[in-house]
Amino acid sequence: MAVTPQYRDYVVEQLSCVGRVAAWNMFGGVGLYLDGVFFGLIAHDVLYLKVDDANRPEYEAAGMGPFKPYPNRRTTMPYYELPAEVLDDADQLREWTRKARDAANRARTVRGRR
Repeated sequence: MAVTPQYRDYVVEQLSCVGRVAAWNMFGGVGLYLDGVFFGLIAHDVLYLKVDDANRPEYEAAGMGPFKPYPNRRTTMPYYELPAEVLDDADQLREWTRKARDAANRARTVRGRR
């Protein structure tokens, strides 16, 4: 899941429109945090944001698919590839990132109740 430093820096710079994003190396990729909430990841120089039933349809309508940590397996994770044009549009990026953070917060709430 290698991530080039240039792509990592580019994504963090673009995401600066939503606030201070922390990018941490993890498992060969990069985890993205906003206000302490893990809302996205970068793997193989592709940005994925957290999804749930509330925001997944937007990704699917844009033809985007889920993150597959193991290419040879059917396993997916609740993170979908962000459309490239969204990463280049600050207004759209703020909205998609807000929805990803909301999805991450909902997931944290559900886990906290268990």
